[in-house]
Amino acid sequence: MIYRAVLAAALLATPIAAHAADNQPPLEQRVQQLEARLQKAEDTLAIERVIGDYAKFLDAQDFNAYTALFAQNGTWQTGKSIRNGPAEIMEMLVRFFGTTTTDFTGSYHLTSNVEVDVDGDHAKARSRYLLLMRGEGGAPTPMLAGRYEDEFVRENGAWKILHRVDYNVTPTSEEWAKVISAQPEVKRKSP
Repeated sequence: MIYRAVLAAALLATPIAAHAADNQPPLEQRVQQLEARLQKAEDTLAIERVIGDYAKFLDAQDFNAYTALFAQNGTWQTGKSIRNGPAEIMEMLVRFFGTTTTDFTGSYHLTSNVEVDVDGDHAKARSRYLLLMRGEGGAPTPMLAGRYEDEFVRENGAWKILHRVDYNVTPTSEEWAKVISAQPEVKRKSP
């Protein structure tokens, strides 16, 4: 009796399993689809790493590593200010911060809400940020909040920033410029 029940169940399941196998794409196609999904996931993680490194290198004032995140024809933009290529971006950093120091601990960027859309060797990303500065007695003081809208390109096998637009939300770009210009020269190193 048990034998017949098992045999009947096996016979009933055979057409279902055969039918399910008939509806599957060929194994080679499934492997290609899986590889494409894996590549997209790896690309997304690599771009998220660039976004994180951007904040890390800026906070450390590692300008060489920071500018290396940009493509050869990469741009950085905020408001009406646009810098083209790593050399102009480096010039802007040096003009603002002066020469770098290894012990700089004055800023801390938090990046969140990262969204990445990969399309082959190009990608778009959006994220939000909060800039904390060292305040009185070393207290972390929120100074600037905004969002980034980015375009990325794969250059020599590595993901690079092709175009970054920095939208200051609070304070606005104009308000932030006033804050920065009011900072004592001691806080803003000269080149």
